Parts: sequence; C-alpha cells; structure tokens
Amino acid sequence: MFDKIEYWLGLCDEDFITAKWLLRGERWLYTAYFCNQIAEKALKAAVANVTDEVPPKTHDLYKLAKYSRITEDLTDAHRVFLNKIARYQIEARYPEYKNQSAALLDAEKCGQMLNETEDFLCWIKQRLER
Repeated sequence: MFDKIEYWLGLCDEDFITAKWLLRGERWLYTAYFCNQIAEKALKAAVANVTDEVPPKTHDLYKLAKYSRITEDLTDAHRVFLNKIARYQIEARYPEYKNQSAALLDAEKCGQMLNETEDFLCWIKQRLER
C-alpha cells in the first residue's frame, strides 16, 4: 500500500479506538460523529488507492465513494449505513441539530453503528489488499 493509504487507515484505527471509548463513556453523539469520521477516512484511503493522490477535501461520503470507484460495489447495507452516518458530520457540530440528533441515540443504536462502521472499514481494507 502507498503511504497515503496507510495514513488514512491509521487515522481510521485511531478513531475506532476513540469511538469505542466514547461509547463506553455514554457519549452517543460523539460516538456517531467518530463513526462518520472513520467511514470518511476509509473512503479517502480508497480514493488515494485509485488516484495515488491526496483525496479531495470533502466530507461528502457519496462523492468519496464515487471518486474511489466503489459505488457500484456498495451493498444495500453499505448504502443504508453511509446514509445513516452522513448526518453526523454536520449534526454533531451545530446547535440547531445537536440536541435533536443526540436525543435519537442510545447505547444500543451507537453499539450497532460502531459494529457497522467496523464492518465497513474491514470491507474497505479488504478491497485495498487486492
């Protein structure tokens, strides 16, 4: 793998550890935010793999999937997952969304989200090993 790819995957691994700690600390909204960050960085690793360049500075998960040329390979479960976590890029940050979004989360939902994030990250890593 290229250094650029290792960089993004290393950030994913660090963020995953952080997300697990946030989940244990019952910081639901920030667990969701870090799940979003992990997916974004995994997709940026996939973009770097395809382009051998620094990925674009966007947080749009679907654009990153398109740039990485994996949109056709995404399963329905991947699409549902990306759609679910895309909201936490913005909603974890801005007051008009923060409380509303936080109220929708709990230990079970965040635990499931973290599991889905891990599955997505493993899927991306497997693709990069080809």
